[in-house]
Amino acid sequence: ANAMSLATATPDGKPSARIVLLKGFDERGFVFFTNHDSEKGQQLEVNPFAALVFYWVELERQVRISGLVERTSREDSAAYFHSRPVGSRLGAWASKQSEVIDARQILESRLSQMTERFEGGEIPLPPHWGGYRVKPDKIEFWQGRPNRLHDRFRYLRRTDGTWQIDRLAP
Repeated sequence: ANAMSLATATPDGKPSARIVLLKGFDERGFVFFTNHDSEKGQQLEVNPFAALVFYWVELERQVRISGLVERTSREDSAAYFHSRPVGSRLGAWASKQSEVIDARQILESRLSQMTERFEGGEIPLPPHWGGYRVKPDKIEFWQGRPNRLHDRFRYLRRTDGTWQIDRLAP
């Protein structure tokens, strides 16, 4: 499962959460892609910190991650964008994500326009679309256990890049 909860904050500090898809991870962090003009993109421009949550009900496991967020390179964004199905690429051009619209027909009309515009040619990476990388400074692992005596381990990144590991009470 690559779905994760992404929490950002509004400019006045109110939490804002949604499900996004994890598209890559390595020692630098956890990557997802979206419209930079979306609500989450605008929030990250003002406050470039976020939290992620992965939860597996069947395993009674959860992983929480938080840290600074940076945009991925345009090259990385383009590589992922061009791996997407044609319909998804056209949709990235057609939808002004988080914009209020009067009817679904507006989206369908924009999709038709983009289909015509790019028919038979390459669909370029939109300037308003790309990736973000959450660079973790804290990761917490939770494992459900009987009698609510769950296991919790928190990893805090030290300034030298190593991790401090603490067991936390449930």
